[in-house]
Formats: sequence, C-alpha cells, structure tokens
Amino acid sequence: MKRRALIAYLIAHGCSFVREGARHSVFFNPAVRRVSTVPRHTDIDDFLARKICRDLGVPEVKKK
Repeated sequence: MKRRALIAYLIAHGCSFVREGARHSVFFNPAVRRVSTVPRHTDIDDFLARKICRDLGVPEVKKK
C-alpha cells in the first residue's frame, strides 16, 4: 500500500497528524486516545498497514 493512501485513510477515519520523527510520522486517534507511527517508506507492507490501523482503533485496510 502506498504511504499517501494509508495516511489519507487514517485522516478520513478521524486520526490526526501529531509530529514528524526522524524516520516516522506520528498519528493520534482522539476517539480512543491511541498513538501509532507510520514509517516514511514509499510502500508500506499490507501487514504493517493493518497493524497501524489496529493500533489506532480504526477499521483495518482491506487487502487488494
């Protein structure tokens, strides 16, 4: 999955961008008060994308 698509998906489900780290972007879901990081790779593995969604309490991204 492309990084931009994952970030757009997270923002559409109520997550907000917190800050940029050295190698990751940090996102926060205020509804469930959870934080997770998104690596700065162009492509993100589907397994990792589903884990990030689980960490943030967002419905998991469907596999293609």
